[in-house]
Amino acid sequence: MSTTQSERLRELLEPLVSSKDLDLEEIEVASVGRKRVLRVVVDSDDGVDLDRIAELSREFSAKLDESDAMGDGEYTLEVGSPGAERPLKERRHYVRAIGRLAKFQLTEGGELTARILKVDDEGVDLEVPGVKGRKPTARRLAFAEIAKARVEVEFSRKPADDNDEKNVKEEEEA
Repeated sequence: MSTTQSERLRELLEPLVSSKDLDLEEIEVASVGRKRVLRVVVDSDDGVDLDRIAELSREFSAKLDESDAMGDGEYTLEVGSPGAERPLKERRHYVRAIGRLAKFQLTEGGELTARILKVDDEGVDLEVPGVKGRKPTARRLAFAEIAKARVEVEFSRKPADDNDEKNVKEEEEA
């Protein structure tokens, strides 16, 4: 997809997304055989339910039909939210992942899997799980130290405990 088409699609669709208090995360045009697929990913701090996605899909379709942003050929429109193992690219992505386990690839090399506890303008505060019965430890990563990050799917996650974050902060201060 050309940058020009991407910019035109973003200019066309972003006002609709913003009017719903959502963020336009991604626009992708892909060729699947002879057809093209326009994939639009939206999200918010509270997530996005299927009713909002269906409503946006109808509005996108109407807006695209009245414009020439996709050209004359046939295409399929897919509107959705980020997947369970979403990449973390912007500060707001990290904020939305507070309390979740994430895998970090570090700029200096190596990987780290830890729970995101707090996010500020400079980086993230993490809880690194203990190994072989040891207690979890606190760690700070600046955004500049993170090459890539992705939310991890947890099948046996323990229920959130408001005291966990408080305890980690108290350990850091001690």
